[in-house]
Amino acid sequence: MNEKHLSTQFDAELSGISTRVLEMGGLVESQVAQAIYSLTHFSGETASHVLAVEEKVNAMEIEIDRDISTIIARRQPTAVDLRLLIAISKSIANLERVGDEAARIARTVQRLINSGVSTRMRLPLNDLAFEAELAVTQLRKALDAFARLDVDKAIEVLKQDDQIDQEFEGLMRKLITFMMEDPRTISSSIDLIFVAKAIERVGDHAKNLAEVIIYVVKGMDVRHNSVADVESMVR
Repeated sequence: MNEKHLSTQFDAELSGISTRVLEMGGLVESQVAQAIYSLTHFSGETASHVLAVEEKVNAMEIEIDRDISTIIARRQPTAVDLRLLIAISKSIANLERVGDEAARIARTVQRLINSGVSTRMRLPLNDLAFEAELAVTQLRKALDAFARLDVDKAIEVLKQDDQIDQEFEGLMRKLITFMMEDPRTISSSIDLIFVAKAIERVGDHAKNLAEVIIYVVKGMDVRHNSVADVESMVR
């Protein structure tokens, strides 16, 4: 088997794994959206579906990780190819955790429904939905950046991360106010604090994906740097 054939086969393997990462990303993106739908509509059926999808996400992570190990053992890649495989491994770990956050929201919805809470109760569900929309948009942009290995788009994700953090802080203040004004909302408000935190973490994982993309393209570990410093490093 000649080197050109081996190289073509290796490229096909890398392309196949990258495609599966994007499929996994699309799955968890949908999972988060459905988890929020289950919350805003108090849909136990949708919450159950989110939890069922979690098993598929977990299986995809294990399968892709196993294939990465096989490729590294067989091909012994170097430089950019090795960075890409390491980045993919980090990416699917982040995506699996996004799925975990969606499942956490779904379990909270089930608990709220079982406790008798309904959409008629005065709770900031629309605010949570807005925070979730921001996080899902960030995740979608990060996945698009991964598909194109687009550093500029990855930096855009980093720049917009603060918006989710600000929304989370605003939600915390609002939920604390609800609990002070109406003690009957304390239990459900505490549950929603965990939901808000889960959504914030989805945004954090999108940010992690963006940092991974910069690592692949530029070979730089930009974690724990300000956005301004990252821009200066990659230019």
